[in-house]
Amino acid sequence: MNFENSKYSRLHKYQKFSLDSGDLYLTENNLIISELKSGIHVNLDLLVDFFTHPPFEFKKGQSYGYIANRINSYSFDPNVWADLNSSDHDYLVAAAIVAYDTTNFINATIEKKFYNKSLKRCSSLDEAIEWMQSLREFNQS
Repeated sequence: MNFENSKYSRLHKYQKFSLDSGDLYLTENNLIISELKSGIHVNLDLLVDFFTHPPFEFKKGQSYGYIANRINSYSFDPNVWADLNSSDHDYLVAAAIVAYDTTNFINATIEKKFYNKSLKRCSSLDEAIEWMQSLREFNQS
């Protein structure tokens, strides 16, 4: 299920950013949800493009949760997660990967080994959002 068709898009205000590689949503409660297009390859350059896309800005001192809603099939360099461990990305306190099939779940398991913060593999967008909102780290800001 994509974010705009979910109950959360009706419960929370959000901004949508459409890029060549997919859509990015920023909710009023500091969730970042990505829905990338089929066939792309996610690397550090693409991630930087997403997170620096004007008028998208991180508010100093705020905690954000990132949800990769993998409604489409694409490749992902797991080293991106290692880069997100750096202090340059301390605004991200947790991440969730929504995997809709076994292959994506296995890939998410591998990716989880590269990220030092909380990362949950989920089978639905609802599960990811509810988990993120329950985290102590996310709610400290």
